[in-house]
Amino acid sequence: MFGRDFTSVLDLTPVELTRLLDLALGMKRDGPSPILAGQTLALIFEKPSLRTRTSFELAMLRLGGRALYLSHQEVQMGEREPVKDVARVLSRMVQGIAARTYAHATIEELARHASVPVVNALSDEEHPCQALADLLTLRERFGALRGLKIAYIGDGNNVARSLAYACVMAGVELVIAAPAGYELPAETIAIARTLPGQGTVSQVREPFEAARGATALYTDVWASMGFEHEAAQRAEDFRGYQIDAALIAAAPVGVLVMHDLPAHRGEEISDEAIESPNSVVFDQAENRMHAQQAVLASILGGAR
Repeated sequence: MFGRDFTSVLDLTPVELTRLLDLALGMKRDGPSPILAGQTLALIFEKPSLRTRTSFELAMLRLGGRALYLSHQEVQMGEREPVKDVARVLSRMVQGIAARTYAHATIEELARHASVPVVNALSDEEHPCQALADLLTLRERFGALRGLKIAYIGDGNNVARSLAYACVMAGVELVIAAPAGYELPAETIAIARTLPGQGTVSQVREPFEAARGATALYTDVWASMGFEHEAAQRAEDFRGYQIDAALIAAAPVGVLVMHDLPAHRGEEISDEAIESPNSVVFDQAENRMHAQQAVLASILGGAR
């Protein structure tokens, strides 16, 4: 369906993005077929995870294959041995690699030296599988994506970057409300605006401004893994950047509440918001599995 690797949303065209979502919806509705029987996906995780590991392992199982989990303690990629050696060794034994890393450069080096497909399961630059699950969740609710609006409240991080690229290609309006110094870089916005598609991306300062006319309110933790040392400062800087009852009330009736999890309840999102009837947070979590099934079926099994 698309190139060998899936390290960034930028690896897709708008048509390929739509086809992936179509495939994911079909697999969720009808169940996947065992098209990856006999294949193994190596999971290299520098960071722990609930959703990412579970969703990849179950996606491979449902497609007839298996996943092999390799923790940082076991591999120590870049420390115990070079990244390029890990890529070459695994390429002799498995049919694909999914890596959850700190540095995006590690993903790129794996892809450069591996002779099997490499999937970005999260890096400091992007979280493309999460963006697919987010759009899949909206497609389920509304049937189409074009014309929807996501108000993203909080840090201009890897999730926001992947959403920016995906939204432009999918015809979705994305408005990011972030404190000064935490916006998406101008370079990222410039790249997003050059992508083919009918969507838009913009940044504002105030959450309530972003929420006007929104189809969905989305947030992420204030201090992602790797930024724990900044937690106290970020808690101060992000004060007021919370999805709560007041922000939901300022948005259109029925606005969806989204979060990629894990959530720090009482910080970026209130307990009331995440438990409200508006919340699709756990739909997003489940849809990680279905979106990744579509990715794996496409790059490992040639599904269309």
